[in-house]
Amino acid sequence: MKKILIATHNKAKLGEIMLGIKPLQQKGWTIYSLEDLHIQKDPEETGKTFEENAELKARYYSQINNMPTIADDGGLMIDYLNGEPGVKSKRWMGYETSDKNLIQYTLQQLNNVPNDRRTAYLQTCLCYFDPSLNKIITENERIKGTIAEKPSGKPTHGYPFRALFVVEAFNKYYDELTDEEHQKINHRIKALSRLINQI
Repeated sequence: MKKILIATHNKAKLGEIMLGIKPLQQKGWTIYSLEDLHIQKDPEETGKTFEENAELKARYYSQINNMPTIADDGGLMIDYLNGEPGVKSKRWMGYETSDKNLIQYTLQQLNNVPNDRRTAYLQTCLCYFDPSLNKIITENERIKGTIAEKPSGKPTHGYPFRALFVVEAFNKYYDELTDEEHQKINHRIKALSRLINQI
């Protein structure tokens, strides 16, 4: 039986990945989450890039269960701030904090910055690691946009930056996209689709 572990504790992210990984399920793969296997540990994310952190997590969790694992890392890159918060997106304030605090902190960093200099992008990197073959596959994808001067009225829990991110393709807050629009630009689903084709 082919098995694969989705290594994330973020329920919103897990939901997206479970939707995108259906082609593997249809081919007979059994999909596990960290919750299914009662895993609460997290590795220290010491990588300097999304790719390094995604691989670090995929290797870490695959060693615990000795099964192929998909992990990801990603975040917000703001051009005016030289790519920050980047790999520090969850811990930009020096520690993990609430979605509301991260939204407020982001706005503070861009206080009085004009709209044409608030360009940014959301990036994700997915990494698949098969310990039996020592095989690594990574895929990256990004969404272009700008940082708004105030948050949307419909923030998505677990994704604080989406409440500030105006998607270039639709000129709408990420949080206010329709399901159809979201599917068209969903960077995690696009990267996952390419990853699955290689798996």
